[in-house]
Amino acid sequence: MYAQAAGGIGALAIAAGTLAAIKDKLGLSWPATLLLTAGALVALGYAAWKAKTTLKRLWGREPKAAAKALAGTAAQQARQAVTLQADGTLAPAETDAPAHPELTAALRTAGAISRDQIIKLDEATVTDMPTGAVYDFLMPQGRTYEDVEKRLGTVAGMFHVTRLHMTLERSRDNERRVKLLKLHEPPFTRPFPAPTRGEIETFAGIPLGHDVTGQLIGVPTFDKASLLVAGMTQMGKTTLINGLITCLLIAYGDFDLYLLDGKFCGLTRFEPIATRYESSDDPAVFWSMVRELNQLSDSRYAQIKEAIRNRKPVPTFKPVIFIVDEAADFFASGGNNEEKDQAKQIVNDTRSLVSKSLESGISTVLMTQRPSANAIPVEVRDQFLYRLCLYVASAGTAKVALGDTYFETIAPINPALLDPDIKGQGVLFTKGRSTLIRGFNFEDKFIWDVVDEIESRHKKAVEAAPDSPLKQAVDLLRDKGVEFMCTADLAPALGILEGSPVTQGRKLSALLGVTSGKDDKGVRGYHLADLVAALKSAL
Repeated sequence: MYAQAAGGIGALAIAAGTLAAIKDKLGLSWPATLLLTAGALVALGYAAWKAKTTLKRLWGREPKAAAKALAGTAAQQARQAVTLQADGTLAPAETDAPAHPELTAALRTAGAISRDQIIKLDEATVTDMPTGAVYDFLMPQGRTYEDVEKRLGTVAGMFHVTRLHMTLERSRDNERRVKLLKLHEPPFTRPFPAPTRGEIETFAGIPLGHDVTGQLIGVPTFDKASLLVAGMTQMGKTTLINGLITCLLIAYGDFDLYLLDGKFCGLTRFEPIATRYESSDDPAVFWSMVRELNQLSDSRYAQIKEAIRNRKPVPTFKPVIFIVDEAADFFASGGNNEEKDQAKQIVNDTRSLVSKSLESGISTVLMTQRPSANAIPVEVRDQFLYRLCLYVASAGTAKVALGDTYFETIAPINPALLDPDIKGQGVLFTKGRSTLIRGFNFEDKFIWDVVDEIESRHKKAVEAAPDSPLKQAVDLLRDKGVEFMCTADLAPALGILEGSPVTQGRKLSALLGVTSGKDDKGVRGYHLADLVAALKSAL
């Protein structure tokens, strides 16, 4: 105030001195001096304005009055962002509609919409749920749900939560519609109850677990698809796979189950109904199962070719699902050249099984608790359509399980940010989309009831099977109450009398369609479990 007062006094003093000088110079009275000075200033101001407008018109910097009015109207329309609707009429300007303050501010700062765009208040709804709040809104013209999906982590930060708290659902009828779920608390803080048999049966596909809202989530089918499951030890992989097998038994129908239990007891619950069950960490056992399934695949492809050549319908095969726990142990190579050569052959055969057997109805599920770069070879990992990664220590480890380019996909979820204290929690990556899930933890009684039901069904099917050499062999071993019978005893019982023991063995193997094995003493023959598995597989 002091400075302004001093300036005002100075201005008055200068004005008074100027007027006094003019008065003395011209010899006029004070009123005449004041009027003359004011008139001169007005004339100078008008002359300056006239000169400026004339020069602008001559240089083309300003249109005439009509053009000026039209430009003003166009500028006003541009500022109001008027757009055309589908019927050709003008849509209301976005700036004319009230904006949703929270969504507009969050999406502007995140870069999902520009500074001059808004989320209209009448095109957005916020619904409170027990688990969180659902924001359902339309993006502005020229924007889609992908603009939000690409920046979902940044959008989550604007809502003061983490990426794990946010899920996005797109509309199937409007690319601009977005549905965001913001959880009130970290995901899976409270466990959801395991699904009932009815819920599993009515699910559109194979459920793998719950999503963050408690809804069942899974994959549409295991037909022509395989699954890789990775995560650090004690993160709940085996429990999750036990839940998957249970859901498969309920929802998938009749199929052949091959199990290799690298933990020795992780998959034991399903041994009674498995076509082949092995509990071993020996790479040779894994290799034998891979080769057996590759041979089955080759046989099925031969049938497909024959049907096509004869212009007949392609045969429908019983699905086969091969599940391996602790798969990384079977790809490790030893120190000598023989073991290294075997490891290379295992890798090649496994890659062939995962990539080429899908069309023949054979799917593979591999689990590993060591998702390092050399745990499962790249040429095998790249063949999996479905990926599931539980908690891991770093983003680099997550790339091994989910793919080297995973973090370049839309809205990725970093498994290294998961809570390691919540078992069975993981990132499911299918068809370019990431979903946070938690696997089921069924009670043992529920699993045993399912297994007993399937086992009873298998026994009835075997008993009702048509008479065949394989059925005769199974009945013979059961009547005698033995689990193994040597070739020398079984061959005569099935009518193979002539020839040397080697010839009898070849004829018997061809008759049964089963490869012989050995007992603890090295005697060659047939195990009842192998014969039953072959009979069930043939039904």
